[in-house]
Amino acid sequence: MNTHFRPAGLPLTTQAAEGLARRLWTVAEIEAMVAAGILLEDERFELIDGEVVPMPAKGSRHESYKAALIDHWFRHKSNAYRIIPETTFRLGVSTFLEPDFLFYDSRSKVSEISPATSLLAVEVADTTLAYDKGRKAQIYARFGVKALWVIDVGTLETFIFGDPAEDGYRNMHVVRPDETLAPAFAPELAVKLAELAEF
Repeated sequence: MNTHFRPAGLPLTTQAAEGLARRLWTVAEIEAMVAAGILLEDERFELIDGEVVPMPAKGSRHESYKAALIDHWFRHKSNAYRIIPETTFRLGVSTFLEPDFLFYDSRSKVSEISPATSLLAVEVADTTLAYDKGRKAQIYARFGVKALWVIDVGTLETFIFGDPAEDGYRNMHVVRPDETLAPAFAPELAVKLAELAEF
């Protein structure tokens, strides 16, 4: 935290204005604050409809399965798509999310990533499972992200969301840990989470 702008020990969140209007921030304004050092690049938050939402710390099981998936997917991927972990996924003028993985068309540059060029967003969920399956899934769907996976590291079940609409995904099904999990566009990435060795 930049102590030139913020005293040490001051809480990062507040609910003092509960029920009152809040200032809407844009992605460009947040990026300018990061560039100016007001916000640090490694601070964990998302911007949802103009509100800065802090993200909780990630547990070791979350990081273990994320590392195992990185290892597996990068060893088996083709050149038809790219995978980027923990990117700032700009969905609109006042919204960005940070998926654990984002698959996108290899013809696009990182600066061109958008809902239109994305193929799949993946959330590896531990403490944030309800949020990732609920509110966050609705946000991805509203912006037209084609597909979303939410992997529950507690049960190793994967919630597969597809067919986005304004009010959420129209389709959802669950893949059990002993069933094959693979994106439709990349069958070579097939994996059974029950057989995936933790790191």
